[in-house]
Amino acid sequence: MSLLHNPYSRFALFSLFCFSLSSTLPQLATAQKEAKQKETKKEAKQEDDSKNWINADRPGIADGSTVIGTRRFQIELGYQNEYRKDGTDTNRLQFAPLLLRFGIDSHLEFRVESNFVTFSRQTSVPNGTTKTDGFSPASFGVKWQFQEQKETGKKASLGTIVRVYPASGSSDFKQNHTTGDIRLAADWDFTPNLSLNPNLGIGFYEDGNGETYTAGTLAMTLNYWNRAHKINPFLDFGLIAPEERNGRSSLIFDTGIAFILGPNVQLDFSVGTGSLGRTSPHPFISTGLSIRF
Repeated sequence: MSLLHNPYSRFALFSLFCFSLSSTLPQLATAQKEAKQKETKKEAKQEDDSKNWINADRPGIADGSTVIGTRRFQIELGYQNEYRKDGTDTNRLQFAPLLLRFGIDSHLEFRVESNFVTFSRQTSVPNGTTKTDGFSPASFGVKWQFQEQKETGKKASLGTIVRVYPASGSSDFKQNHTTGDIRLAADWDFTPNLSLNPNLGIGFYEDGNGETYTAGTLAMTLNYWNRAHKINPFLDFGLIAPEERNGRSSLIFDTGIAFILGPNVQLDFSVGTGSLGRTSPHPFISTGLSIRF
């Protein structure tokens, strides 16, 4: 009699099959669980790594709410070319935006900011072309991040930026009064790839005629973050009201992209133009490099 036709043999084979299955299924479940845990850890590591990448305040108009970290130093240097026209008069302005950031602790940093060396080329019909260069005023300030965003879609990261501009500068770019401003900055990652970065503030400034005035400021940036290619395209606007003493409001729109070249290096390009106001550029282009140490 064949073993397959023997009822005892069939029972033995069935028992062996059940035993093998009962031994294999837990192993398969454990393997799947371990694979899932590894994938979760990998995603979490990528998320942690992305949080540790450089997060510069340039380009764009709005500044971020996050700080660079304890005992870190970051330099953000750029080149900006602006054009303006008032009737038959045209003006080309070139300068080098510079921001130095010094990390004091995990929530506080000290900042030095200036347009540094500035070159102006003014052309008018009766007077011809006039060239001027000089140093722009510098500000000293702090950024304090008082709330972190723990999870995507939850409460935003919040910070405060305070700047003071002592009377400084040279040539036509000299400032005769001490000025400054204070802003509330936020970063809200409402999806894994999209975030909003609004700024709201008030400032005490000096206009081109040497007169001081108080103005409200508003800026908003929409960022798209592509982790795979480490690129960050953005759209934003900036509003100041008024733009000068007894003046109108100034509104600027710009767009650009930042390339994350490494954990501590960013390269950026942007272009924008004024929509309202007499003092806003029409248009401007900018490029910059940020390095964290």
